[in-house]
Amino acid sequence: MVKYLDNNSGFNQWNAMNANKARQKKPGFLSWILMFLLAWWLVGLLFPQKNTATEPLQPIAIEQSSAAVRKIDSDKISIGVQGLRIANISLKDFHKSSKISEPVSLLDGENNFIEIGFLSGDTQVPNINTKWNIDANNSDMIWNNNSRIKFNRNISIENYVIRISDTIKNNSTKEISVAPYARVIHPGGTKSSAAVETGGLVYANSDLNYANWIKLNKKSFAYSTVRGYFGFAQQYWETIISIDANDQTISLKKNGDMYLADGNVAPVKIGAGQTQTIDTYVFAGPRIGQVLDNAAENIPNINKTMDYGWFWFFAQPMLWMINWLFNMVGNYGLAIILMTLILRLLMWPLTRKSYTSTMMMQKMQPELQRIQKLYVNDKARLQMEMMKVYQAHKTSPMAGCLPMLVQIPIFFALYKALLISVPMRSAQFLWISDLAAMDPYFILPILMGATMMLQQYLQSPKISKDDNNPVAASQRAMKWMPILFTIMFAWMPAGLVLYWTISNVFSIFQMYIIKKTNK
Repeated sequence: MVKYLDNNSGFNQWNAMNANKARQKKPGFLSWILMFLLAWWLVGLLFPQKNTATEPLQPIAIEQSSAAVRKIDSDKISIGVQGLRIANISLKDFHKSSKISEPVSLLDGENNFIEIGFLSGDTQVPNINTKWNIDANNSDMIWNNNSRIKFNRNISIENYVIRISDTIKNNSTKEISVAPYARVIHPGGTKSSAAVETGGLVYANSDLNYANWIKLNKKSFAYSTVRGYFGFAQQYWETIISIDANDQTISLKKNGDMYLADGNVAPVKIGAGQTQTIDTYVFAGPRIGQVLDNAAENIPNINKTMDYGWFWFFAQPMLWMINWLFNMVGNYGLAIILMTLILRLLMWPLTRKSYTSTMMMQKMQPELQRIQKLYVNDKARLQMEMMKVYQAHKTSPMAGCLPMLVQIPIFFALYKALLISVPMRSAQFLWISDLAAMDPYFILPILMGATMMLQQYLQSPKISKDDNNPVAASQRAMKWMPILFTIMFAWMPAGLVLYWTISNVFSIFQMYIIKKTNK
């Protein structure tokens, strides 16, 4: 029995052969992509948004206001003011679509509005039906109650920030306390995007919390903070409220067919003969980095709502570059093409090294095939000899995949940039009416798949189909990539598909140049 178990026994040879096969079965390129996407999903699953959940509440009845409506205009927006409420916010610089010239409107429904007021158990405060007096300059709203308490409201607009300044003068002989509150009733979104944070949002305790429309359909959320802001975000627009006061309680909830975000502040005491001013800021505008940076002067940290994604360090400069190129050429499609060419030129040294390695692999094939035939029955020696050949030529089977791996973060960053770019939402290019939406005719995805297939054909070495050849195994996995990518990209933003197609064309041209110079 012992003789069958010595070092030269068939059992040990069989065991060594299996161990060698296990070492050869390393993850291919497709496996690395799948593992990357799986890791992406797992991180989102393991580290969810931190929210404090409560049980669903009964819908709050929304009363109609009988106060008169007046319009306030500025350079960027116009609003309708109805007593304590603000609604019908028109964004003058943005149209509903490339075919509809009407300005984008926020909170333009019957029960969609922002309401800013006060609660008090000491004195009468204005309500939604209060009839305010307008001063001679048509700027301030004035109302006096029966206890000689004067409420003066001034509304001013700077860019997309609405400032509501309430001055309360206590002309009575006793101290009073009033508790400011604010709320926004929003119609919600048709769906929640997996790529862009939308739905209710709250900035509390230096942390930005999102509760998308699906979550709000199931439960409500409550927060306590010293100071923060709250509201709702859509893919391109935000409606945010910030009360300039401490000790706030904020909640998000579904309210009937609408969504409600409200904030309450601890009571403010106003002594006899004293005056107190409370400012509330409302941002109603686009989710644009520079716009939000400017708004942060009045609503601190509102620029954190700009969702650049995980690869923000790529997405921010790419978005800046696209807009800069657009200002030069006047078309976002051309801007994406130029940006692609610039990026590929910057990566030229890396791709040149990769293509040179690929060409070296093609030259190595006769020698590799000779080694495979020579050591067909000795897998360990086969692997060792093949590694010697790779080391002698200073290359590896996976060297040609390096440019693709480098482009993965660029791909995700550009995907995010296209989805959050407000100017690109109606950008036209050739037959495409919206570069932020899918190609309706699937022309670009087909072109992308065809160029990817040609690129793969040009740079793939001609090798044997031996199952023990790791390069052959990698090629078998790679040949399905163009078809897989064509299907995946068919429903992605046309601007992203345009980038990938131009990148493929550039790669084909670069491969041709390198082959010509290395002959």
